[in-house]
Amino acid sequence: MDTTNGAAAQVAASAGNDGNPNANGSPPPSDSDGFKLKFSTVCASNQNRSMVAHLRLSQANYPVISFGTGSLVRLPGPSITQPNVYHFNKTSYDSIYKELESKDTRLYRANGVLNMVDRNRHVKWGPERWQDWQIGMPRLDKTQDRGSAGTEGGVVDVVITCEERCWDAVIDDLMARGAPLNRPVHVINVDIKDNHEEASVGGRAILDLANDLNAAAVEERKTVGANAFDTGNASARASFDERVPDILAAWQERWPHLPALWTLAWF
Repeated sequence: MDTTNGAAAQVAASAGNDGNPNANGSPPPSDSDGFKLKFSTVCASNQNRSMVAHLRLSQANYPVISFGTGSLVRLPGPSITQPNVYHFNKTSYDSIYKELESKDTRLYRANGVLNMVDRNRHVKWGPERWQDWQIGMPRLDKTQDRGSAGTEGGVVDVVITCEERCWDAVIDDLMARGAPLNRPVHVINVDIKDNHEEASVGGRAILDLANDLNAAAVEERKTVGANAFDTGNASARASFDERVPDILAAWQERWPHLPALWTLAWF
């Protein structure tokens, strides 16, 4: 389950939702913005933690996509044995919102779920499953998602999961794929408790980490050359890759309550 409790007001605060139902993807990073790493955020159901981080990164003009790793999307229901269950890739956040609103507006607004899903439908169309993602395939049908600009090629530089089981699922999936692109990708887990308040804190922490990683990438890109670095080639990225553990260690000192894991994997 991807959210369990918390006041409705916390959800709006957690993501800094501007309330604009027509908000599209972030504008492409321009020359004045400088180079931007591409990110993916991942949690269990692509509802709470990954979506707060997705929105925060997109607001900072990072190219970003998000996923869940569960078999189904699960949201709290009237009891612990009666969750609301939906399919990934086929169910929009808007349809989830309208269904929950019709079932019990008071319940789902009181536990923060309606506010959470309302935020989500202003970020992207619907929850996506990591294991179904066709890495390297163009994402030209996602242009209305926030953060979509820059991710059209279907690859990212950094995957940030929000729970260790999600980190395990991502790594297992990447190993099973066999690295057909031969492209390095950093997979980092930031362990965030699955409630609205902790998702808000986690989103800020993930943005802080993204800023540090991007600053290092900009430095190394200048050293090796933009053309080489931007290909994602392992040799061109080696100096950046070597810096990531130290960056993560320094970040962990600032966020000691968010245990982190890291590995270098391959697309």
